[in-house]
Amino acid sequence: MTAAIRETSKTATTRRAALGLLGGAMLLGASGKVLAASGAAKDEDVLNEAAVLRDPDIPAAGNPKGDITIVEYFDYQCPYCRKIAPDLRALVKEDGKVRLVSKDWPILGPVSVYAARLVLAARYQNKFIEAQEALISLDTKLTEAIARDRLAKAGIDVDRAVADLQKNQDAIVAKLKQIDEQATAFGFNGTPSFIVGKFRIPGPITKEQFVLAIADARKAAAAKK
Repeated sequence: MTAAIRETSKTATTRRAALGLLGGAMLLGASGKVLAASGAAKDEDVLNEAAVLRDPDIPAAGNPKGDITIVEYFDYQCPYCRKIAPDLRALVKEDGKVRLVSKDWPILGPVSVYAARLVLAARYQNKFIEAQEALISLDTKLTEAIARDRLAKAGIDVDRAVADLQKNQDAIVAKLKQIDEQATAFGFNGTPSFIVGKFRIPGPITKEQFVLAIADARKAAAAKK
């Protein structure tokens, strides 16, 4: 966590101050194309509004018809991702009008990649969100065996998930590659990183700061109408 974020958690009193210290910046242009941290338009196949905010391969938690989307790039082994997960999900529930799109960005080693692939495979039995929730709530070291055990306890047919992973391996690998390209183009250097509406937040923040970011995202959206 950066010094700026630590300071913000103590002193931010306005939306503008919070987003400014966090590095928040508009990222979606009027055309719907995404602008990365540098402001340059990127590959439309990967970085457009539909691919980032409304990826049909990544089911949304929260309110699927919400007016604001939060996109989270995370890794199941990331301690900050695990720590922030309960507050983020509580906020989404309390707000009632937020779509939460959690994208597996497995950057912390082979076990993370294995878990992310298995979770994406669970989508073929309509258990994607349940699988993500089971692994992000881990309170122990992630291993392949633990991933399978926790998924089974969450009601996922693990044998089927393994079979679906093998059957759809190319598509799953391609999806993780797309997610990695998105995160890299946005200039994210680690997990968790977020997009809130049309703002980028490159690092962990508090529940209170999410509230501010959501309010600013709504204000920005209203200003464009």
